[in-house]
Parts: sequence; structure tokens; C-alpha cells
Amino acid sequence: MSELLVDFITSLDGYASGEGWPGFWGLEGPEYLAWLGEQPEVTYLMGANTYRLMSGFSAGEIPDGQDEFRPEEEASVDELTRAPKVVFSSSLRGPLTWANSTLVSDDAAETVRAMKASGSVLLSTIGSLSLCRSLLRAGLVDRLRVVMFPVITGATGAERIYDGYPDVALEMTEHRTFDGRIQMVEYAPRVLEHPPLGASN
Repeated sequence: MSELLVDFITSLDGYASGEGWPGFWGLEGPEYLAWLGEQPEVTYLMGANTYRLMSGFSAGEIPDGQDEFRPEEEASVDELTRAPKVVFSSSLRGPLTWANSTLVSDDAAETVRAMKASGSVLLSTIGSLSLCRSLLRAGLVDRLRVVMFPVITGATGAERIYDGYPDVALEMTEHRTFDGRIQMVEYAPRVLEHPPLGASN
């Protein structure tokens, strides 16, 4: 059976990106990049907006505010291009042009439930905040990993990650600091129907 990892990269104040900022907010370091290179092979899950953005990057589009990709960003996009990807969308039309991408128009939660039951490779989201939210609500997320970069993007931040989420209890399963400044925390999430009634809950 496959595990589902929801994987976020955020500013300290919980934004997924910031207008005019480069990838990783320009703050990645050698320890963090080495850790990324050690990650197991995964099948990536994404929605239409993330697909349009990332496939555009793979085709040579440059993010707003930048003149060119940095080598770290190019390596990240290349890795995504090689990896298998499942794209959930009712608006996109196939066949998808980005290599190794499969379009699914069926219900995402039911499809992922079946993928988890029949698969053995780790499933991981990338971006796709509404998809992550729906998979969490459906009780399908085994691991929630957040890598927080040391920046507050109060003026330029975009895509607030946790807006619209249910209450979620988090049991920490792993944590690590990279390059003396980047903090990774990983949790086993549990959606709450109501706030805990006492400290023991």
C-alpha cells in the first residue's frame, strides 16, 4: 500500500510563494539541496494550476521578476519532468504535453484512495493547495511535511496555504534543520471534528 505525503515549502508566515521572489526564496543551501537529492522516487499529484505553471517552466518560461532560472531551479524542474505525474483536472484536455503526465478527470479523493490501495510507490503532492486540502479532508494524508524558509513575505506573499483547512491535530514524526536556517517538520495529521475537550486529547 502506498503512503500519501503532502509536501509544502513555505515562508515562515505560511505562504507558498511571493511575488518577485525566486524559487526557494533564494535561500536554499547545500545541506537542503543534498537532502532533496536523497529523496525516494515518487509519483507526483497536482491540480491544473500547478500543472500549467510547472509545465510552462519545463518549456522554458521564466517566473515573473526573474531574467533566468538559477541552476537549482533548473534541476528541480528537470527532476519533475522525469518523474511520473498525475494531474487532476476537469478543465484540461488530453493528451498532456508535459512528459510523464497522466490526466485524471474523475474524483481526486476516490482516485487517490484506489492508488494508495493498489500501489507501492510513495505519492506526493506538489503545490496544488486545493487538492491537498481535499485529500486531507478525506482522511487520505499519511504524512504532512512542511519546510519553512527564514523569510516573512507579509507584503508580497501569495497563496496562503492553510486558509480553508479544517482543524487538524499533528503528531510530529520527524524534524531537521538545514544549513542552520531552514526548518523541516513532518507530522502524522488527524482531522478533528471539533476542538479537543481536554489536554489529554
